[in-house]
Amino acid sequence: MELWFSEYQSKNIKMSYKIKEVLHTEKTKYQNLAVLESEECGRMLILDDVVQLTMKDEFIYHEMIAHVPLVTHGSPERVLVIGGGDGGTLREILKHPVKEAHLVEIDEKVIEASKKFLPDLSVAFSDPRAKIFCEDGIAYIKRFKNYYDVIIVDSTDPVGPAVGLFRKEFYNDIFEALTEKGIFVAQTESPFYYADLLKEVYSSIADIFPYAAVYTAVVPTYPGALWTFTMGSKQIDPHNVEVPNICNFEAKYYTPSIHKSCFSIPAFVKDIISK
Repeated sequence: MELWFSEYQSKNIKMSYKIKEVLHTEKTKYQNLAVLESEECGRMLILDDVVQLTMKDEFIYHEMIAHVPLVTHGSPERVLVIGGGDGGTLREILKHPVKEAHLVEIDEKVIEASKKFLPDLSVAFSDPRAKIFCEDGIAYIKRFKNYYDVIIVDSTDPVGPAVGLFRKEFYNDIFEALTEKGIFVAQTESPFYYADLLKEVYSSIADIFPYAAVYTAVVPTYPGALWTFTMGSKQIDPHNVEVPNICNFEAKYYTPSIHKSCFSIPAFVKDIISK
């Protein structure tokens, strides 16, 4: 008997994966967690029946949410990830010569599952520059002023424990926690299915930060495939950054030319954030 996992990408669309094996399932304090081995996409991390990543294309999302802000900043020393308990974003950050990389994940069970079943992602947890905090990122960020050079919000969809990560009050706290040249990036979902969310988040960030920008990447297993990230910057205009011509770290998707082009967003995305 064939086993399939189906994810609803909207009310009228779902994507299905043929599954080889169910590796792990549990109900944590915050959500339902599963790790599946799929035929086409390798291992998959599922939270509350939503695909968080597949090993076939996880590098696209993790490289773009990490390298774009770090290269834009130029010389970050302290970087914070809120969410990202699988470790993929942390892995990419630690390809840079940062001094400290902190990760705040509310659900320690995500970290445990990643360490056990997703070793290619969780490898960075053992780096001496990494510090892991299992607590609420919204409360955590309030304790810091002028401390982090880059803050990355690698959150799940805006439901359950992640709802507060999409609110203006949270972005205000992030602004305060950043240094003078600080840069902030959040994943802001599909412009096809979450246009209202993208517009609201961009508007909030543009109200708080001197510079706000949206950039995109194509992640095949995410709803709509086209995915957005929204950046807030205190001093650096992300549209006018001298990006090195040579990438001095290993990457499968990110390149200097993609860095420059990813801020050239489609007309319909520009319309969403400008209305």
